[in-house]
Amino acid sequence: MRKVSFTAGALFQAICVLHGSCAAFVGCAADIDFAAARGRMVKDQLASPARGITNQRVLAVMGKVPRHEFVPGEFRAQAYADGPLPIGHGQTISQPYIVAFMTEKLEPKPADRVLEIGTGSGYQAAVLAELVREVRTIEIVEPLARRAAADLKRLDYTNVTVRAGDGYKGWPEAAPFDAVIVTCAPDHIPQPLVEQLKEDGRMIIPVGPAGNQELYVLRKKAGKVEKQAVLPVRFVPMTGDRNSK
Repeated sequence: MRKVSFTAGALFQAICVLHGSCAAFVGCAADIDFAAARGRMVKDQLASPARGITNQRVLAVMGKVPRHEFVPGEFRAQAYADGPLPIGHGQTISQPYIVAFMTEKLEPKPADRVLEIGTGSGYQAAVLAELVREVRTIEIVEPLARRAAADLKRLDYTNVTVRAGDGYKGWPEAAPFDAVIVTCAPDHIPQPLVEQLKEDGRMIIPVGPAGNQELYVLRKKAGKVEKQAVLPVRFVPMTGDRNSK
C-alpha cells in the first residue's frame, strides 16, 4: 500500500513550479473561492473511488470547516491542495484525506467526548467539534497551542478546549474518553492514553519510526486493546515522554 502523505516542502515547490513563482501563487489567495475549493476537495480528494471516504457526516463537515483559516497566510492559496502544509515550529497541518480518513475510522458519535493528541493548527479539532459533544486537545508546542486556541475561539468552536502540554500523558482529570485521536507518531502506544479510554472506546494512532509508520485503529475490550493496522503513513514524531514504557 502506498504512502499517502507528502513532505510539505516538496508539495510547495511543485506547486510553485506549476504557477511560475511562489510569490505569484501566494498573491492570488485573495481571489480564491474557498467554498468552491472545499467542494472540489471533497469530490475529488475524499469521495472519489480512489480514496473512498463514504461517511456522509464526515464528508459534510469536511465541506464546511474552513481549512484555510488554520493555514498560515503564505500557504493559504494551497489550503485545499492534496497534501500537508507547514504551520511553523517544524509541524504541519495534515493532508485533507488523512484528516477525513482518521475521522471516519474513529466513528465519531454526537454524544462523544474525544481527546486529541497533537493539536497543531487546530483543524482536526474543528472537524471533530462539528461531529461530537466535546473535544479536549493537547499540543506540546506552546505557541501552536496558543494560536490554535485563538483560531478556534475566533471561529466559534466553543466545545473545544486546548491545553499546552505533553500529550503522551493524556488528560487524566477529564477522562474517560469515548475516543482518542493521535496526530503525531510515538514508537509505541502510550499506556496513559489506553487507560483514559472508555471500555468499548476507539483510538486511532500512527506508530513507528519515520519512514516506517502504520496507522492503527484500537478498540478497548475488557481493559485490553484490539489493534488493526489500516494505513501506512508519515507523521511528525511524538515528543515528550514518548519513550517511557
